[in-house]
Amino acid sequence: MTRVMILSAAMLSLAVLAAPAWAAGDAAAGKTVFARCGLCHSAEAGRTKIGPTLYGVVGRASGSVDGYNYSTAMKAYNKVWTPENLDVYLTGPMKVVPGTKMAFAGVAVDSDRQNLIAYLETLK
Repeated sequence: MTRVMILSAAMLSLAVLAAPAWAAGDAAAGKTVFARCGLCHSAEAGRTKIGPTLYGVVGRASGSVDGYNYSTAMKAYNKVWTPENLDVYLTGPMKVVPGTKMAFAGVAVDSDRQNLIAYLETLK
């Protein structure tokens, strides 16, 4: 019984250490990070700029904003923008979706990505 309890505690510790990056994010700090995104993307519903609006992006299917002309690569990506998928994509958009129109190197700093995703989650 003691072994089971020790093993359970160890597994719980690993789960906490492996928590998703955005779980610790600060939405207010993420709004500041969004300034980089805001050059091409809007945070307002229905407002497309060079890139599609990011309003409601969390939970939305990739390549699905009406009226935006997505690249063939993004149309084929076929993912839902979960925090997990955004975390991967925002690390290096052109590496994750070769052929995307998003000519952006990515958000390399983990805490910046965490904060950005936390902010994107507020855009509903």
